[in-house]
Amino acid sequence: MKSALPKVLHEIAGLPLVCHVAKAVRGAGDCDIALVVGRGAEEVKTAVDRVSPNVAAFEQKERLGTAHAVLAAREAITRGYDDLLIVFGDTPLIEDRALIEARGKLAQGFDIVVMGFRPADPTGYGRLIEANGNLIAIREEKDASDSEKSINFCNGGLMAVSGKHALALLDKIRNDNAKGEFYLTDIVEIAHVQGLRVTAVDVPVDNVIGINTRVELAEAEAIWQQRKRRAAMLAGVTLIAPETVFFAHDTLVEADSLIEPNVFFGPGAHIASGAVIHAFSHIEGAYVGPNAEIGPFARLRPGADLGEKAKVGNFCEVKNATVAKGAKINHLSYIGDASIGAGANIGAGTITCNYDGYNKWTTEIGEGAFIGSNTSLVAPVVVGGNAYVASGSVITENVPADALAFGRAKQVTKEGRATILRERNAATKAAKKAAK
Repeated sequence: MKSALPKVLHEIAGLPLVCHVAKAVRGAGDCDIALVVGRGAEEVKTAVDRVSPNVAAFEQKERLGTAHAVLAAREAITRGYDDLLIVFGDTPLIEDRALIEARGKLAQGFDIVVMGFRPADPTGYGRLIEANGNLIAIREEKDASDSEKSINFCNGGLMAVSGKHALALLDKIRNDNAKGEFYLTDIVEIAHVQGLRVTAVDVPVDNVIGINTRVELAEAEAIWQQRKRRAAMLAGVTLIAPETVFFAHDTLVEADSLIEPNVFFGPGAHIASGAVIHAFSHIEGAYVGPNAEIGPFARLRPGADLGEKAKVGNFCEVKNATVAKGAKINHLSYIGDASIGAGANIGAGTITCNYDGYNKWTTEIGEGAFIGSNTSLVAPVVVGGNAYVASGSVITENVPADALAFGRAKQVTKEGRATILRERNAATKAAKKAAK
């Protein structure tokens, strides 16, 4: 990855690669997770704990092969589980249904289940060698015969192993190979020689894609997004230009919502039924209520909470603020650390001045209040229900309910003064030009 960050902590849809894998494992049934870590062990463990608490971590201090990595978790394996799923932290697109299928084969009496795939070009992959309905070997391409190279059923690396045989089989793997490493793939032939039942399941190619470069990371992101978009549309969400909408791993969009082109969702976004998200909006850590309307070119930051039929229009930003039912922030405004009452109207150019250089302060705007355009509300401040604030005001004191507040200097008009100013400015400009 050419990165200071451990590979498995690079993200797809705002979630580290290894966390996608942990979520898939959890989705495959009630289980414990043993996490084998190397570089960045503490950071990786902390990340996985966020999606799957109480994971047991084991450090692989030397890199001596895939079987050696699995045996780093010997303490966990010896607890005596019914089955063992072996998955990789850099295969974020594995789906729980593939893992469930593998576990199902164990339940049918098989002792090892290898997850295979069929790429368009099998070159470079280990081939799955089958005979009489059983998997008898995994042959690396460099060791494969011409006939074996013609096989397009390839090893995806992920496995399910019967718990009662797992440790004994792993301990029989040797490192008598060119690299001196312990290869997990050797477990298949060892089991076959012992008369155990071994099979392979055919999983979609994208399920076993491993990430090793930034290019592959971007390709995996594209596949994940395509899955999410399809799932959203099948669940009743309208995406006008699906390929331009980007979801986070936990984005929740309810049926009958409409998402226009070029919308980006960061983590923690929840869009309720009937909401409309106009083009070029960015939403993260925010709730958008039923039939609310966002954008175009709007930004909802963490803590934004919009009620039913609320509106945040073009070039508006809302952060850590509640906007109650039917309230409107139509354009060119910043609302931060605030509460906006039901039916209130926030004029163009209004800002809540929530930060004094040291602390954040809140602004409260009551139900039905009207805030004129280009108003600055200097927090902490309260504008009561049904109050009016004149355009261009700087409000530094509370405004009672039903009151009208002006916070601007009195206008002064001087007849003919514009002509004098123009002449004076023109003379100054000419003098500067002559001086050059």
